[in-house]
Amino acid sequence: MLRRHFIKFSSLLGLAPTVPLFSAPQQSTAADLSASENGSDDRSVWSEWLFKIAEPVLKNLAEGNLRKNWTVEYSPIWDKRPAQVAYLEAFGRTMVGIAPWLALPDDATDESRKRQILRGLAVKAVAQSVDPQSPDYMLWRQDNQPLVDAAFLAQAFLKAPEALWKPLENTTKQRVIAEFRQMRRVVAVRNNWVLFTAMIEAFLLSIGEDADNFRIETALLKIEKWYVGDGWYSDGDVFHMDYYNSFVIQPMLVDVLQAQLAAAQRQSPQGNHQAMQDRYNQAVKRLQRHAEFLERMISPEGSFPPFGRSITYRTAVFQALGHTALLEKLPEGTSPAQVRAGMTAAMRRLFAQSDVFDAHGWLTLGFAGHQPNSADSYSNSGSMYLATVGFLPLGLAADNAFWTSPAEDWTQRKAWSGKPFKKDYAVNF
Repeated sequence: MLRRHFIKFSSLLGLAPTVPLFSAPQQSTAADLSASENGSDDRSVWSEWLFKIAEPVLKNLAEGNLRKNWTVEYSPIWDKRPAQVAYLEAFGRTMVGIAPWLALPDDATDESRKRQILRGLAVKAVAQSVDPQSPDYMLWRQDNQPLVDAAFLAQAFLKAPEALWKPLENTTKQRVIAEFRQMRRVVAVRNNWVLFTAMIEAFLLSIGEDADNFRIETALLKIEKWYVGDGWYSDGDVFHMDYYNSFVIQPMLVDVLQAQLAAAQRQSPQGNHQAMQDRYNQAVKRLQRHAEFLERMISPEGSFPPFGRSITYRTAVFQALGHTALLEKLPEGTSPAQVRAGMTAAMRRLFAQSDVFDAHGWLTLGFAGHQPNSADSYSNSGSMYLATVGFLPLGLAADNAFWTSPAEDWTQRKAWSGKPFKKDYAVNF
């Protein structure tokens, strides 16, 4: 018990714990094991880890010390794009994962105090990132990579406008809008990047700014054309067997369509928006199907296969699954309790590894620990912060069934223990 309070206190101070948060079973108390088994401490575990990941980025940026205090690690095969892209990568990716959590109302809990800390830091961090006089002014206007992480920041604003956009000072808002608009200089390549252009425009649309609807529609048509069936999209004209359907394609597609539909309903409350609604519903159905695959990929022990590009994004693998949970649209026959239990098992497995964080609390290059050789040519330690999107269900209230239901076995755990489990069939939508 003392150890758990110490870790919580250390986390609030931004200190890395001197021992792993998730101990091996033989090191745990009977009470800890009981809580782990029934899932009663899952939410506190998730919130502690998300705070630990996000706090160093937001605190240092809010104080104008991100470049000063963070030593970025680059892939051994770094492709020589400007090194400064790392700062916007860490910031944009952190923001999109924490946004639903920060959108929750405050209360008297320790978790809420963590949210309040991060929310205050996030607002200050946005201001620093777009202030040309700040030592942490981001690399918005060079290279193409900033399009990606500007889009993640725009997605964060869409997910939590009351917490992250409306509190900004007007000068900061205008600077953000200017930086987003100038991203139109980047011509997206024919892959998931088209969604980054659409996301920025969808955010501008959401706040009543002039948006380039052609860029939105072009991206949507391309992604829809790339649907190959059974809940999978190709990433461009060629199919890739990797996690980009979850990292970017499906969640971002759903968010863009949702923003487009909401804007149309605001602009024409009495209009007929059924075609837009149908388009959104179809994307959600495909997201749900993809989420089924992700849930079934979690082994009985909490591991999952490290295949494809960008595997160093760690928990981001489960964004599509967590997104369906956040929307409260989990696949039929997949319970919130089994999804929470499976995702928690995967987090425990990942974060029990040594060297996931460096000595100063920053995420390292790697999958299950510090494994720089597993990083892609475009990866740096800032890229790793997409891991936050694996925590999207924290945006559900603490009394939601996702958190309150006793833990259940997930599919592979049922199957490999001889229990009944849901059969799987391809879909045709």
